[in-house]
Amino acid sequence: MSAIPGYGLWALAILNAAFFIFFAWSFYKPLNARDWRSFGLFSAFIVALFAEMYGFPLTLFLLSGWLSSQFPQVDWLTHDAGHLFEMMFGWRANPHFGPFHIASFALIGGGFWLLSVAWPVLYRAQREGRVAREGPYARIRHPQYVGFFLIMTGFLLQWPTLLTLAMYPMLVWVYARLAKAEERDSLTRFGDEYRHYMASVPRFVPGRRVMDPVR
Repeated sequence: MSAIPGYGLWALAILNAAFFIFFAWSFYKPLNARDWRSFGLFSAFIVALFAEMYGFPLTLFLLSGWLSSQFPQVDWLTHDAGHLFEMMFGWRANPHFGPFHIASFALIGGGFWLLSVAWPVLYRAQREGRVAREGPYARIRHPQYVGFFLIMTGFLLQWPTLLTLAMYPMLVWVYARLAKAEERDSLTRFGDEYRHYMASVPRFVPGRRVMDPVR
């Protein structure tokens, strides 16, 4: 147990990480090595997050000198101080009701919702040997990766750490590469059908104009 209240709770860290990883798996259901690789990266992000949220507050320790000098009115040894954005922007009420925390819930909920509605569409299309084009796939080509982006962004708003902030751009880059690799495989399998789909539906951002879809 840690001498700092709210930390050293490793059982709680493991329980929360396992819950969110299992929850994501129940919607995502990896089918191949590429799926498992992308899911493994997401799981590593979740583990790193909860290890600091309930285990050891590495970020607060490393930044304690700077944080204390810039925000002397905040007690950085409390568990609530881990909600860095609320603390830094002057939210002094319960941080769980702060604007960043509320926004994080919207992003996390939206991400899990997108995973849940995208999986059945993709599963049916794979069973029928065709391109998935209905549901969220009618608006973006990779809703499951967008779902992971939303969940990770939500957790960063809620509880930013140095490790997850460093992992986030790397994960975005990896998912973008995996999306392009999946598109090349789909072009090989479906040919012009998928090429027309790429020309009409953006990769990640709904409503965005499609530019050079094959690249």
